[in-house]
Amino acid sequence: MYKNCAVLITGHTGFKGSWLAPLLAKLGSKLCGYSLDIPSSPSHFLLQKIPIQDVRGDVTDFDQLRKTMQQFKPEIVFHLAAQSLVRLSFQKPAETFAANVTGTVNVLEACRQTPSVRAVLIITSDKCYKNNTEQQSFTPHMETDPLGGGDPYSASKACAEIVTESYRHAFGSGHFLMASCRSGNVIGGGDWAKDRLVPDLIRSAAGGPPAILRMPDAVRPWQHVLNPISGYLRLGAKLLEGKKEFAEAWNFGPDAQESRNENLPVKQIAQLLKRHWNKVHWKTEPENGKETAVLMLDSGKARQRLGWKPVWSFSEALEKTAEWYRRFYENGTIQTDEQIEQFGDYFLTSDRIIPAAPM
Repeated sequence: MYKNCAVLITGHTGFKGSWLAPLLAKLGSKLCGYSLDIPSSPSHFLLQKIPIQDVRGDVTDFDQLRKTMQQFKPEIVFHLAAQSLVRLSFQKPAETFAANVTGTVNVLEACRQTPSVRAVLIITSDKCYKNNTEQQSFTPHMETDPLGGGDPYSASKACAEIVTESYRHAFGSGHFLMASCRSGNVIGGGDWAKDRLVPDLIRSAAGGPPAILRMPDAVRPWQHVLNPISGYLRLGAKLLEGKKEFAEAWNFGPDAQESRNENLPVKQIAQLLKRHWNKVHWKTEPENGKETAVLMLDSGKARQRLGWKPVWSFSEALEKTAEWYRRFYENGTIQTDEQIEQFGDYFLTSDRIIPAAPM
């Protein structure tokens, strides 16, 4: 489905985008990326040689975004560009809403004005669900649960979901199908963002200061970045086939009912990562009341209707992540292509993958 398919990725220089782009390249896609300047140094995107048309632009700049789409003529758009850091959203709430809400509107509107587009995936977050920050709830969220947000980042992601739903209802009979994807916390090599758990721990192991655990007891659905990306690709294929019944919201995360050992508190992640790289160190400086204490996803819909299931368990994901960083810091090489090949081989042959149900 993706061979020779024109694919536009917004946010291709970011963490998820820099894993999605090389995977699509291996599938034979023709790629265009639209993103702000490189978000970190080192840069996972720059460490690779991805055959992609690299356009630097802001999703809040509608004219440039539309021009890029109309020149490239994508068949499918993966919208990943966002202000993706919760702590930064407290410092820059207006910029967060502009990027995550106005940016989503601009992407959908530019797609409406680009006849070649047949499918759009809006990538949001598990934090789009309404949560009580003062109470812990271990009930996993389903796609039908209320949206909301007690902080600018979460609220902006809920707004992006509402925007997508409104476009789907208002313009659903147009020339493209649209779906939204809500995934849990992702880990993997090549993430150097600030104020993220694994990158902070990795920096500590590489000679930096101790990582700060601000919410050591916060529970999140952890997974390797390639797990949800494989779900995005399955869903995108259904939309490219014109199957309207898949133009909905979807969760992609470790299943809370069967994989409780993959919904872990922050402090346990740090302890487990230290087993793989004993130079990891941290200190705890609790901050209460700013983020949801517990987030868990019910991904049963994706499992049953898309035939999607996480390929790598959390223990495998953590091992792959630690291995990627250790090799980078010890000899300057990266394992992205190698791990994509490992993931792809297993994904195609594993009997753990449920075949898609006939529709």
